Amino acid sequence: MKATTTQLSSQTVYQNKWMRLREDKVEFPNGERGVYSVVEKPDFALIIPVNRATKQVILVQQFRYPVQEILWEFPQGSVEGNASLTPEQIATQELEEETGLVAKKMLKLGFLYEAYGFSTQGFHIFLAEDLQQTAKKPEASEHFLDQQPFSIAEFEELVHNGQIKDAPTVSAYGLLKLHQYI
Repeated sequence: MKATTTQLSSQTVYQNKWMRLREDKVEFPNGERGVYSVVEKPDFALIIPVNRATKQVILVQQFRYPVQEILWEFPQGSVEGNASLTPEQIATQELEEETGLVAKKMLKLGFLYEAYGFSTQGFHIFLAEDLQQTAKKPEASEHFLDQQPFSIAEFEELVHNGQIKDAPTVSAYGLLKLHQYI
C-alpha cells in the first residue's frame, strides 16, 4: 500500500549513538499539514529460551531506567554500530551476554514493530532450544541482570497479574503460542 501522507521536510532534532529523533513536516491527503516526531533506532533481537525437558521458559530481570523499575522479560537487545551482524547473530550474542546460555537450535519466529506510531524500531523473534550454560557477559547497563526459569503456567500468571510489563515479551510469547511451539 502506498503512503497517503506526503513528507514535506525532515530535520534531525537530536541524535546519539543509540537513536535519532527527527521531526517531519507532512501534508495529509485532505491538504492539511502536520508534524510527526519519529524515533529511529536499530532493530533488535528478542530470544525466547525454552527448556523442553523441564517445560520452562527463561526470563531475565533487569533495571529499566526510563520507568525506574526492575522487570522480567525475555532476553533482548541490539548491537549499535555493527550493521554487518544478522538478526540471528545478534540473538546469539544477546542470549549469551544476558544469560550465559548458548543455543544449539535457534529458530526465527517472526518480526514485529515495537511502537510504529512513533518509532521505526522493530524486533526479530527467535526461539532458542537445546541450551547449554556458559558464563554471562553482561554489558555495563545489565549489571542488575538476573535470570530464572518459569513454567508456562507461572509465566502466564506473571503476565496476567501485570508483573511482566514488557510489550515485546508478551507479543513474542503470543507468537510462540500461535506457532504452537509450546
